[in-house]
Amino acid sequence: MKNFIYLSPNFPENHWNFCHHLKLNGLNVLGIGDAPYDNLSNELKNSLNEYYKVSSLENYDEVYRAVAYFISKYGRIDYLESNNEYWLERDAHLRDDFNINSGFHVKDMDDMKYKSKMKANYEKVNIPVARYHLVDNYENCKKFIEEVGYPVVVKPDNGVGASDTHKIKNEEDLLKFFNNKMDILYIMEEFIAGEVCTYDAIINSKSEPIFENGNVTIANLMETVSENGNSAFYERSILPPQLIEYGRAVVKAFNVRSRMVHFEFFRLTKDQHIGKKDDIVALEVNMRPSGGISPTMMNWANGTDVYKIWADMIAFDSSEKECVNKEVCVFASRRDGRIFKLSPEEVREKYGPSLKQEGRVEEALSGAMANYMFIANFKTEEEARSFAHDVLEEIN
Repeated sequence: MKNFIYLSPNFPENHWNFCHHLKLNGLNVLGIGDAPYDNLSNELKNSLNEYYKVSSLENYDEVYRAVAYFISKYGRIDYLESNNEYWLERDAHLRDDFNINSGFHVKDMDDMKYKSKMKANYEKVNIPVARYHLVDNYENCKKFIEEVGYPVVVKPDNGVGASDTHKIKNEEDLLKFFNNKMDILYIMEEFIAGEVCTYDAIINSKSEPIFENGNVTIANLMETVSENGNSAFYERSILPPQLIEYGRAVVKAFNVRSRMVHFEFFRLTKDQHIGKKDDIVALEVNMRPSGGISPTMMNWANGTDVYKIWADMIAFDSSEKECVNKEVCVFASRRDGRIFKLSPEEVREKYGPSLKQEGRVEEALSGAMANYMFIANFKTEEEARSFAHDVLEEIN
């Protein structure tokens, strides 16, 4: 029987589904987390063979001892995953220390954690990338901006999501950034006029996709975080051919095997230096599932169960689970403290048959995803965009 250690299985909440299907597929599912056992959902408790609580997942020694305990009790560990961007490096160190052969190792981390190093892999497969400069001093940054023009985007070279991301529109913004920046490495990129779209896939051990999907960000995530805005995106089951081509090429470039991925691209919204309107341009790779409730939204868009497909990939390297829908599932989330044109009751009245879920966003995800979400299914992307507009339209 194969042994699978799932790090932080309780966050996000929906990740119990991954554990559930692993267990149904006959694996020993062993959880390590810092939440008290009694605080775990009943669904998660029933999906784990055993749970080891540590005082903090940040404490490597404690997590190391937890893995050692599981090995002493269950034998060799076949897989260790968190499916969480924050713990990717922790996963890799544990695989190295315990000779767990599946998954990425420490030597692989730089290429997928540092945005500047990602670009080299994109260029290997001829995918266009934004011009960039690693932030060193004010004078050199000014020279770069003279080349590409304002605005520019600055973010940590090794960062998660849109946190600590700045859109610099003029010299005043640049001075403010230098006066307040943290003592870490930042990357400065030319601004791309584009809409973020993704290639999301479950990849088997041969670097072949056994499920493909994608999302489109309607509300700009960077502005959602930095300007405390609303949030909207949708999952789509039908992808543009160029996005599929590029997504599969990135899988090969990064030697992805036996995992779920979330690759971000720009679709250009106008002609510019880097390409023509509607061309696809690389943004960054994320070697884990799309965040929050996205996997469940993929289920609704595709009429399938991506949690099962992923667990089947782990257990059998393939899946017979079919996709029976070709629809669009849209998420629109309101920021607390704002006044919206439609009340929640009016949203329900107008869109009731299409609604899949509504409620509070998990607190840890609310920075990027706002606070109160409505999720609905539609036949077309145009209907999804119209729904998001209605839900998020504010009274000025």
